[in-house]
Amino acid sequence: MSSARPNLFQRLGYMVGRTLPPEMREWVRNDILGPGGARRYLLRWNLPIIPPLMLFLLIPGPVWIPFAMMLLLFLPWVYFSAALMPVWQRHRLQQHGIDPELLSEKARNRAAREREDYERRMGRTV
Repeated sequence: MSSARPNLFQRLGYMVGRTLPPEMREWVRNDILGPGGARRYLLRWNLPIIPPLMLFLLIPGPVWIPFAMMLLLFLPWVYFSAALMPVWQRHRLQQHGIDPELLSEKARNRAAREREDYERRMGRTV
């Protein structure tokens, strides 16, 4: 396992879609699939949209109107970014030469545990 970590410029490039060198594959795998990977993804996709949305506050009138307009754009943005997270993760894994089937490993393990629990409760032996 390599302990190579990207420097500031590599990390900024990675955040906008660039590929990191092969010796950083372990870091990429941990970034995408490790603890906090979903949180980091959602922050990377949803925080940059906030400053442009703040321009709606310049619209004259009652304060609730700009906030309503911001919500009309921000809520679908968040919804679709969360819905497309597995697609993005699979793409980034493939882009860095990592097996994209690692995404479904967690789901397979959970399904196997549920199956074993079901069979144990129903009196079936494996």
